[in-house]
Amino acid sequence: MLNQLRDLDLQLLRLFVTVVESGGFSAAQGELGIGQSTISTQMAKLETRLGFRLCERGKAGFRLTPKGEQVLQATHKLFAAIEAFKGEAQGMADKLLGELRIGLSEALDARVLERFGAAIGRFRQRHQAVQIELLSAMPAELERRLLQDQLHLAIGYFSGNQTALDYQPLFREEQLLYCGQGHPLFAQARISRAELDAHDCVLHPYRFISVAEPYQAGSSSARSEQVEGCLAFILSGAHIGYLPRHIAAPWEARGQLRALLPEQLGFGVQFHLGSHRGRQPSEAQLAFVEDLRAAFAET
Repeated sequence: MLNQLRDLDLQLLRLFVTVVESGGFSAAQGELGIGQSTISTQMAKLETRLGFRLCERGKAGFRLTPKGEQVLQATHKLFAAIEAFKGEAQGMADKLLGELRIGLSEALDARVLERFGAAIGRFRQRHQAVQIELLSAMPAELERRLLQDQLHLAIGYFSGNQTALDYQPLFREEQLLYCGQGHPLFAQARISRAELDAHDCVLHPYRFISVAEPYQAGSSSARSEQVEGCLAFILSGAHIGYLPRHIAAPWEARGQLRALLPEQLGFGVQFHLGSHRGRQPSEAQLAFVEDLRAAFAET
């Protein structure tokens, strides 16, 4: 009977699994690199250790006994547990392992991407072997993926309404109201706030309009969830709308966009680092967050 599990027993069990997966002693010779007689001897040792036959072999072919079927299932569980233990033991060392899936909001400022790249650089200097995957998507999609455990971290301007998510402020993005060349307000020397209500404004449904925002559109026949779509509407000369300042800057420099009452109507959008409250972060995730915060704290 098998009262203690030794290294030899593990070797014999691995041989047993290989024989079963190969379909018999003869077929397993190439996989194991030993002769059929040696395989037979090793299998006999295992059966002696266990106290019962594992398989029938002969002219009728190779097949497992009912007890052999149960031993096969138990062996798979044993090897899986051993691999899990090895993984956990490795994680206890000073080396960071695993993977990180990180989502980024659309159309980020180049300076933000530069800092994010610096965070990756800091992280790669650690003792680690972590697979990092980056995904770019709209904020609503990023929140959905966080909730479904498809992402570990996400950077975006979020609703803040998902109680299952944790939101940590990371940086602010300046937004200004713009019109394009050809719009009636583009060449107008002085503009009053009351005049804006007469013009069609682009609706960006994921901007979370609040009472604190300086301008809220009265009417809108244009809608886009993407910044690029908002830009296209505004460049048409038929609509006004908010854009991140860094997106509008090159078009404004070419004389194709104009900021409307920037001192009065400009505002900042808070970007957050989002994560799932109910999921225990890995050591790799905690280390990356530390490096990310350090990178964004630099001037």
